[in-house]
Amino acid sequence: MLQHFSYKPMYDNKQLPGWTFAFFFRNTRYTGDYMPEGDIRWNGEAPTEEENVKKMIHELMTFHIYD
Repeated sequence: MLQHFSYKPMYDNKQLPGWTFAFFFRNTRYTGDYMPEGDIRWNGEAPTEEENVKKMIHELMTFHIYD
């Protein structure tokens, strides 16, 4: 489970797509960029269970951004 998930637009012009995000997973903080096409670029090391974490991020971003 992701804890303390937060995101914000990459650009001041909020019409341009792209977001940065941060969260804790198993007591480790991770950050990255969520691209408009749904790609995730990690800033630093990727979490263990990366594919499961990506699914959780996609669900959260879909709920918060595209809803």
